[in-house]
Amino acid sequence: MTIPKLPRAFYDRDTITVAQELLGKHLIHTSGSITRIGKIVEVEAYLGSHDLACHSAKGLTKRTKVMFGPPGYAYVYLIYGMYHCMNIVTEREGNASAVLLRAIEPIKNIDERSQGPGLLCKAMRISKDHNSHDLLSDNFYIESPSEEKSFTIIKKPRIGIDYAGHWARRLLRFYIKDNPFISRR
Repeated sequence: MTIPKLPRAFYDRDTITVAQELLGKHLIHTSGSITRIGKIVEVEAYLGSHDLACHSAKGLTKRTKVMFGPPGYAYVYLIYGMYHCMNIVTEREGNASAVLLRAIEPIKNIDERSQGPGLLCKAMRISKDHNSHDLLSDNFYIESPSEEKSFTIIKKPRIGIDYAGHWARRLLRFYIKDNPFISRR
């Protein structure tokens, strides 16, 4: 039985809801003849241009253009000149919200550390080339696992956004309780 990838309608909803419901889903990336699969165990929600920690808070730029587009696309960017980070665009076109993938639990063909957004992208072979990639494609997408297990979701403040004023204290980081693959406790 083939498990279908998540439909566009999954991403076209409230960002906090999408963030929490991404937990436990499988991120799939096929490059060459290798398919890598990781279970999403930690995410952060970024709520659009009014969220001072969100890249879209600075407005529409070449870098953030994908965030202002339709939901279900990858927003991949480089930080510190060496680490890629992957977000998933959510909500309606023009809203500029996204969910940052912070950590995955290796399921298939992942031998490297995957705790943290940069390590996740390195382990999954995700690069800037994947920016604006449609997550309904055949080689890079998210699907529900064949068997979903229940878990408890922990809510904490996002990491590394002290500059964002009161937004730094909002509980917009979500992870699976007691999962050994989360990036920070």
